[in-house]
Amino acid sequence: MIVDVLEPIALVGGANVSRELLLDTVARAPVLVAADSGADQALAAGITPRAVIGDLDSLSAAGRAALPEAVIHHIAEQDSTDFDKALRNIAAPVVLGVGFLGDRLDHQLAVLHVLVKYPERAVVLLDETTAVFVCPPQISLPCVAGQVVSLFPLGPVTGTSRGLRWPIDGITLDPMQRVGTSNEATGPVTLQVDAPRLIVMVPRVLLGAVTEALLSVPQAGRWPARA
Repeated sequence: MIVDVLEPIALVGGANVSRELLLDTVARAPVLVAADSGADQALAAGITPRAVIGDLDSLSAAGRAALPEAVIHHIAEQDSTDFDKALRNIAAPVVLGVGFLGDRLDHQLAVLHVLVKYPERAVVLLDETTAVFVCPPQISLPCVAGQVVSLFPLGPVTGTSRGLRWPIDGITLDPMQRVGTSNEATGPVTLQVDAPRLIVMVPRVLLGAVTEALLSVPQAGRWPARA
């Protein structure tokens, strides 16, 4: 393990992220790790990452020169993304990821693949407006009426809900058949699902509640690591 801490980790990638979002994330997760060229964004904000992890094919020469050699961890294999390389080499109670949504759609799809690859991890991806995470077996969030709660399955998944305008009870969500995007809260929301395949997207203002809810799930109630 390259970074193993008891504090939340902010993981920054190479997709465009505002200075305000990056600094807000670091305020919540004080240990910053960069995936490849995410280091350039961290340095531009005046932060030296605890570690830089990836194949280093997009880290700028200036960024590499500005970094202590000890923080650079080159992983040469090309069978996984830099997000995957970073996530599997860090351990923390929760990881808040910025710089992974936006810019390129193919990169975003690969990032969502990694989220469901490691369902046992508490990972929340952020952009300016949205918090994205894999639904644990059960989660309750203090949504208010009118907030968007989008559900997107990356495989067949069933479950129950409370507080959604369009409940998911009795429905199989499946990327080939039926998805749950643009759903809407009518008040506090509770979701219970039977498989680690459901991506949940809620307003970023709920980040604190999402983080608290993910951290409060007892180990016995979390998804197991995939074999």
